Amino acid sequence: MVHFMDYGSLISGSVEYAKEALWGKWGRWVLLVVLSLIQVFTLFLIPLYNGYIVRVLSGRRPAPNVEGWGRLFVDGWKWNIITLIYAIPVILILAYFGGIAVISAIAARGLDNPDVWAPAVAAALSGILLAALVAIIISFVSLFAVVRFAHTGRFGEAFNFGAIFSHIGRIGWGSWIIAVIVLALIGLVYAVVTGLIMSIPILGWIINLFLGVAFGIFHARYLAAAYESAPAPG
Repeated sequence: MVHFMDYGSLISGSVEYAKEALWGKWGRWVLLVVLSLIQVFTLFLIPLYNGYIVRVLSGRRPAPNVEGWGRLFVDGWKWNIITLIYAIPVILILAYFGGIAVISAIAARGLDNPDVWAPAVAAALSGILLAALVAIIISFVSLFAVVRFAHTGRFGEAFNFGAIFSHIGRIGWGSWIIAVIVLALIGLVYAVVTGLIMSIPILGWIINLFLGVAFGIFHARYLAAAYESAPAPG
């Protein structure tokens, strides 16, 4: 049976969810902005903001309060680890081709001769392109895996590939891939808009901090709603 996903409703429902989560709830919005800044400045070592996003990914409605700091920290770190594990193939590809590039560069004695260092550049570019392609392919599974972890509350479910593939099959691989592509396009538009806002001195940076939190909640709710569009396997 072909599953049809209503992308318009998916988008509008996620926008409404983010609006209800933040608009008029200024204390929550400011707190999440602070947590996002802490996360960035600690290089994700204190991922309390990600921990909150995990709660949104879990399908909670309405949006949850910011509480249970220990659980936020643990869930944020679980997300970090899941993301890192799924990124291993990409890291290995970059390391392999980067190693070839370095070896080629070391072997090149006449650096002023393009014919000598060109292989190093070619290896590096090939590695970057291949890594980008692999990252895109993996993302269709890794995004679903993170949502499954959030819904089940179990770290290992992010790597239960039988259940993950079965669930995506129920949704429809085409439907899920299109959903992710639509989300990526929305993210591209968001990046352009925030880039324009950044041209406003000081105020633009502050506005983007608040928009970043809103987009993060929208992004998470969109993925959760897409995940819930078909029942998970038992």
